[in-house]
Amino acid sequence: MKRKNDNGPYNIFAETELKVEFFHCDPANIVWHGNYFNYFETARRILLEKIGYNYIDMIKSGYVFPIVSTSIKFIDSLQYNDKFSVKAILEEYENCLKIKFEIKNIKTDLITTEGVTTHMAYNNETKESCFVCPQILVDKVEAIINGNKQ
Repeated sequence: MKRKNDNGPYNIFAETELKVEFFHCDPANIVWHGNYFNYFETARRILLEKIGYNYIDMIKSGYVFPIVSTSIKFIDSLQYNDKFSVKAILEEYENCLKIKFEIKNIKTDLITTEGVTTHMAYNNETKESCFVCPQILVDKVEAIINGNKQ
């Protein structure tokens, strides 16, 4: 399934290249389905670093962002030694943190996997879920958006 990549409504994304390791695979030499979430996590970390609000910054600001929902669509499989890219695309940042993912086999240039994770801000001090993202995250994202428009 080859198609044009979508960089989301805010054009904020991060992409990295990885290689399937032997320990990622099931007995059929195909990536075990649960490992795709590890690939998503790597791209999400890079995206948050690009935004300037990494996991340490979140904790220092008093928030964490647990996953409240996820979906994944397996289109084709990755196998041992395949090189692939993982792209994390910011889809929402005001009420929740929603990130879309695309995994593409570098050799075939085909998208093999798509996914979405939705995260809710959780205030570590008050121990309460937040129904809007903290202003620190909103400000950092909007600074990038405004920089992209220049």
